[in-house]
Amino acid sequence: MSTPNPYQRKKRWKYLLLIFAVIIASSSLLYTQYLVKNIAKSERTRAQVWAITMKQILSTDDNDQLNYFFEVRDSLTVPALVTDEKGDFKFQRGLDTNKTFIPTQGITELAGKKKYDLAYFQGELSIMKDQHRPIKIKVPESFGGYWLVYYKDSLLLTELRIFPYIQLTIIAVFLVVAYTAFSSARKSEQNQVWVGLAKETAHQLGTPISSLLAWIELLKDKFDAEDDPLIAEMANDVQRLEIVADRFSKIGSKPVLEPHSVYAVVKDFMDYFKVRVSDKISFELNGNPQFMASLNVPLFAWVVENLLKNAVNAIEGKGSIKVNINSSKTKNLIYIDVIDTGKGIARSKFKTVFRPGYTTRKRGWGLGLSLTKRMVENYHNGQIFVKDSELGKGTTFRIILKKVKDDQPTAA
Repeated sequence: MSTPNPYQRKKRWKYLLLIFAVIIASSSLLYTQYLVKNIAKSERTRAQVWAITMKQILSTDDNDQLNYFFEVRDSLTVPALVTDEKGDFKFQRGLDTNKTFIPTQGITELAGKKKYDLAYFQGELSIMKDQHRPIKIKVPESFGGYWLVYYKDSLLLTELRIFPYIQLTIIAVFLVVAYTAFSSARKSEQNQVWVGLAKETAHQLGTPISSLLAWIELLKDKFDAEDDPLIAEMANDVQRLEIVADRFSKIGSKPVLEPHSVYAVVKDFMDYFKVRVSDKISFELNGNPQFMASLNVPLFAWVVENLLKNAVNAIEGKGSIKVNINSSKTKNLIYIDVIDTGKGIARSKFKTVFRPGYTTRKRGWGLGLSLTKRMVENYHNGQIFVKDSELGKGTTFRIILKKVKDDQPTAA
């Protein structure tokens, strides 16, 4: 059983935290709904009691009983409206007194000579009908036979319904802000560590590289081997070490971009690289040498190196690697496709392969494609993504760069 890489472990922790957050949110919502249900049931009971008092007020002549019923009626805190069977308003309780009375026309009379805003009451009645079924009470025939009591949720119940959503929204915003702040601080700290490590590595490599160059010159002089191909290849490898050291020294600094032929940069590294891998893997480069882009050659050569090495590692046994360089006819862009016949990438992993720590190799660090993406997008203002892949058949990585205008000077 393989050990999960750091990215997979981090992903699992994220899922666990997400599940825990969902459980907390669900528990809060369920408990609030439980309280809302009980309060709604209590308000329904109070509305029914109030409806009964209305019936008794209309049916009794006993002053003592009337006083009691009036006290019960006036104690109701739930907003309510009473209509007859025709829908004419008869009584209201707990509504906004600032909106009930109007001084002009367009009025209806509910009790005595009070004038009410009919439109306001109709709006409130519509809300009450949507929230609760009416309570039907029988009244004397002189009052119409029966009345309907409508009521709506109290302000407390309304606020309680929306409170958990407001609470969860505030918590979510706080968590997002906190996560963003901590993540940004952590990334900044990690970047500083990596930059310091990279520059120190470049500094440490400087002395042995200089010594190796000197030893190569001594070998040429001692054995009169100025044209010896083995020493020439040795010199090429030391020059590669110089380039690697130069790359590390540039990490954390803003690279200088100059117009270069994309074809020439890719060809230069491919010629060096292909003689150092298995002869079972063939290489092919297609494109127009005139396609120019703003490049930092050491860093972009690193991009090409990472993609070619990734392609070689994906090929088990015999295979081929092809690099096609094309230009968009409608847009000012250059497309660089690196195509291999390796084992392929699952579609679900198209974005994951660029995450730090993700690797399918036992000894891999999972940094190659992550650094490649950073160098293309952050340093060269381009794009890189998995254009296409099929398990067992191969993968195509695509880089998109802006083409240098024809009137712009180019580097030699």
